[in-house]
Amino acid sequence: MATSTAQRLAGVALTAILLAACGNATPTPILPAPATPSPTPIYAVGPTATPGASPTAVPTPTPAPTPVEGIPTFKHIYLIVMENKEYGSIVGARAAPYENSLIARYGQATNVYAATHPSEPNYIALTSGDLNGVRTDGYYNLNAPNIFDQIEAAGRTWHVYAQGYPGNCFTGAVGAGVIDGFGAAGQYVRKHNPAISYSSIVHDKTRCARITRLAGFDPAAADFEMIVPNLINDMHSSSVSVGDSFLKAFVPRIIGSAAFADSVLFITWDEGGTARHGGGHIATIVVSPGMAPASRYVGAANHYSLLRTIEDAWRMPYLAQAGVAAPLAFPY
Repeated sequence: MATSTAQRLAGVALTAILLAACGNATPTPILPAPATPSPTPIYAVGPTATPGASPTAVPTPTPAPTPVEGIPTFKHIYLIVMENKEYGSIVGARAAPYENSLIARYGQATNVYAATHPSEPNYIALTSGDLNGVRTDGYYNLNAPNIFDQIEAAGRTWHVYAQGYPGNCFTGAVGAGVIDGFGAAGQYVRKHNPAISYSSIVHDKTRCARITRLAGFDPAAADFEMIVPNLINDMHSSSVSVGDSFLKAFVPRIIGSAAFADSVLFITWDEGGTARHGGGHIATIVVSPGMAPASRYVGAANHYSLLRTIEDAWRMPYLAQAGVAAPLAFPY
């Protein structure tokens, strides 16, 4: 009887199966999973800006241990971010007498390095524990967990005082140069105000209303208060002595207030003037009422360390790289 076409095909298939079982078949390669594309700005920097994708959120924060030795549960935490000066331009510098008086009376972390260059990625690192794809001073709309979300989730409050901020959820790059409460007139810039780059804030009018000008500063307004000076007072477009004068005028409003009891003030810089360890060696001044004079934290640290210190103080989960950073553990 002649073999049918169906039988012949079945025989071919059976032969292929037997060969594969004997190891003579060529294995199908296992390809790696496609890499997640790097996040990009919503708009590129410059007049020819084009749309891009929103950065992807970092992984779920890891739990913080409790209690944390050496980190008190501060009543208020204040953070002032200055600009673009290497450690040696501040610490021991004749142009910074007020800052050095704070270092002598309270303390400093001596071995802190910024994450990278330029400015904006460091602000994002400091407030989210990761660069989240931010590599430039651009326009970002980040769908990423951040310290502001954390603080609210912990039942606490936050406020950002951005000098010269135009208000009303302003998302533009630059504000007009104005006098706002303290120091010299200068421009507000979006790249130094990280809160406005998080989608959870900028798309919520109630939350972004917590970003206001510095003239209305109230040391008791919120548990966490971040102060963003203008381009002149933060030393970005001026000298160390101008920034020192601003701090001399403003900082007493914090440390001289009743709200400062059982609290802490961190004064740090976004980046240094070199590329050492990524973004340069930066000064970080730590002021708290119970500190011994001239206290020092000498361990290696970075922006993630400062974020972790805040998270440890309030027993909040660690955001991304903060989970592997060392906290700034002083004898507060």
